[in-house]
Amino acid sequence: MEVILAKHAGFCFGVKRATHLAFDAADRGGDTYTLGPIIHSPQVVQRLEEMGVKSVESVEEVENGGTIIIRSHGVASSELEAAVQAELEVVDATCPFVKKAQEHVATLSKEGYDVIVVGDAVHPEVQGIVSYATGRVYVVSSGKEVDRLPRMAKMGVVAQTTQSFEHLNDVVAACLERGGETRVYNTICDATAVRQYETKKLAGEVDCMVVIGGFNSANTKRLAQICRELLPRTHHIETAGQIDPAWFEGVSRVGVTAGASTPKWLIDEVIARISAIDEDKIG
Repeated sequence: MEVILAKHAGFCFGVKRATHLAFDAADRGGDTYTLGPIIHSPQVVQRLEEMGVKSVESVEEVENGGTIIIRSHGVASSELEAAVQAELEVVDATCPFVKKAQEHVATLSKEGYDVIVVGDAVHPEVQGIVSYATGRVYVVSSGKEVDRLPRMAKMGVVAQTTQSFEHLNDVVAACLERGGETRVYNTICDATAVRQYETKKLAGEVDCMVVIGGFNSANTKRLAQICRELLPRTHHIETAGQIDPAWFEGVSRVGVTAGASTPKWLIDEVIARISAIDEDKIG
């Protein structure tokens, strides 16, 4: 059984940067916290906890000072301000691509645009992005949702960094049909687009796909969705222990990909487990 790993599986630049900053802070010692999970990988969060880094949901949970790390998805502007006011040492691990989306929203609002964010309204990245708007701001996931918005003379569009280009294009088309001035910033991360393209191509060349990443990871769930649309034999897992040998009955080629928050050691464990299953069959 041949196992094919997608070239760009695993950590993207922003996640790699965030984890390095978090582990460096942990190595320095002292009271260290992350404001929300540093990335959407329970296994990485657990390793940080083992090093004494505690994940908190608000600055108010930090009572005795120390260092607070801003997660890769970013936080609301009010949360960042609260950390500064509390005189905590702030390590800003916000992904630079997310930071750019926040800046675009702030600028659009300042220049009188109503802002439309393409994404998942409950995702922490989106909640942080919309907080930088000083005027009207709306979150939509499709062009149909744009049709339900009030009339706007000036519309500014940005996207959650892990959105698909198809979703962004659908929303932009709906905005243009409404008339008025429309300014668009394509804030989809290049790493997201590359992973989605590679995953789609790989799913068309194998008998079974295994997608590795947190069940709460938006970009990983999107990869699994892309695979299932082409290949029903697609399995989304977090760890090698969740693999069922029955998945590979009659399979000659297995494709493996992973979300942008998935560390290499988890990918290696999954590939080793699949290889061991194949060896057991041969034996």
